[in-house]
Amino acid sequence: MARATHVEPTLAVTAFFTAIAVAAHVHAGRCALIAAAVFVGQCSIGWCNDYLDAPLDRAAGRSDKPVAAGVVRRGTVGAAAGVALVADVPLSLAIGWRPGAAHLVAVGWAWLYDGWLKTTWASVVPFAVSFGLVPVIVATALPGAPLPQAVIVAAGSCCGVAAHFANTLPDVVADARTGVRGLPQLVGPRFTTVVSAVAIAVAAVLLVVATSAATLAVVAAAVDGVAAVGVALLAVRSASSGARDQAFRLVIVAVAILVAAFVVSAGRRLTG
Repeated sequence: MARATHVEPTLAVTAFFTAIAVAAHVHAGRCALIAAAVFVGQCSIGWCNDYLDAPLDRAAGRSDKPVAAGVVRRGTVGAAAGVALVADVPLSLAIGWRPGAAHLVAVGWAWLYDGWLKTTWASVVPFAVSFGLVPVIVATALPGAPLPQAVIVAAGSCCGVAAHFANTLPDVVADARTGVRGLPQLVGPRFTTVVSAVAIAVAAVLLVVATSAATLAVVAAAVDGVAAVGVALLAVRSASSGARDQAFRLVIVAVAILVAAFVVSAGRRLTG
């Protein structure tokens, strides 16, 4: 059941939210509520994904997926997804109605992705919206519920776009076999790699603007600029599965660098 939550991204997203909240000086009690709501929401999303994708995962021979591998029953995972989603409503609203509502909107978009948008040209929309809502959720948890800087919201959306496109690169063969046709699959692995690189570069520039060129943000932007060039160069070799895997890992590292730089240098500047 833990593996079916997609445990690594679930823990990473929860840690990201919590770190941003702490850096922004959100009250300790609300930080704990944010962590709990995000964790339960991510569990619901992961279980929903594995429940809905079970037939496709079996067809693709995905032994890394517990349901497809027969380690856990599909119905059990589906029931857990529903319970977690219901439980996430009071947990989210306990943070405050504004941040709670924003978080539930983000979770709703993720469920919409799992249930429908994943196989359409609009597959990128849930990632752009949900990642962009991260600073909104944290900022509105502060006293007075202020809104975050628009450039930080835009940077979050760019990171979501990069993550979505890069995440499809290792699964090119499996997606082709099962007929998954989201936007990255429609444009092909080479263009997908380029989009990931551009999105990372734009997010890095926006972080510099949001922090008024704080030293750490500038350093992170420079490092991510190099990473973006590396990802773009890998696009030339995107027909190779090894190159696609390298591009995916490079994008994930670049996003992690931006997150770390934001937590350290921009937490207090979340709202301007």
